[in-house]
Amino acid sequence: MQAMPKSLITVLMLVVSNVLMTFAWYGNLKLQEMKISTDWPLFLIILASWGLAFFEYCFMIPANRIGSQITGGPFSLMQLKIIQEALSLLVFTVVVSFMFKNEPVRWNHLVSFGFILLAVVFAFLGKR
Repeated sequence: MQAMPKSLITVLMLVVSNVLMTFAWYGNLKLQEMKISTDWPLFLIILASWGLAFFEYCFMIPANRIGSQITGGPFSLMQLKIIQEALSLLVFTVVVSFMFKNEPVRWNHLVSFGFILLAVVFAFLGKR
């Protein structure tokens, strides 16, 4: 069986990282909406978010090391960052669409995401 390419490993790890970070940043709002964390002090919410962020870093840092040209990966630092930002918005949109039904995705959001995807394309045009 052939090993998975570094580019695919990098992107998959960045997706997992972004899912965890989205929950770390916005999960507390869902807990508030569900009336679970209404009495929690802010420092406890911050600690819970940091706990999730730790696991996010357990995927983000290796993804950057595997994917970076500095360590033998296929991507420049700029490409890694642009991929990460595009994935961040994609993951955010999917998570929020399922978790927060009162946050619809509108046409202007889709156009904005289209421009961000164009940024990814442009980031790879000058690669060679």
